[in-house]
Amino acid sequence: MPIHHLQLWVPDLERAEESWGWLLERLGFELARRWEFGCVWRQGGTGIVIEQSPDMVPGMLHSRLRPGLNHVAFHVDSPVAIGALLAEAGAHGWTRLDGDTRHPLPSETSAAYLEDRDGFEVELIAPA
Repeated sequence: MPIHHLQLWVPDLERAEESWGWLLERLGFELARRWEFGCVWRQGGTGIVIEQSPDMVPGMLHSRLRPGLNHVAFHVDSPVAIGALLAEAGAHGWTRLDGDTRHPLPSETSAAYLEDRDGFEVELIAPA
């Protein structure tokens, strides 16, 4: 069953919109709606919501190393497309991470890993 939407609560909407908005639009998502505390990008039937919710517990920031969401993996068309994203990512608040050798990918797969300024990780995966 496909995912309808994924919602990320972020500590700073403007900062997250700069990084996530850029990435999602480069991956083919379109900004569908914006409201006071958030935005949603859609591609087909899937939405990615970025929200700075007033219901967040103050001082409790995300960590991919705690229980909960570790990362989100996106399909990318090719290793060349991954390279283009990596070349632009730093200007949009992303830092490249080294791959995790404990979870090797099939040889016919290319991957790259990025982390935003709030510690959210994305994996970009393409057929090699």
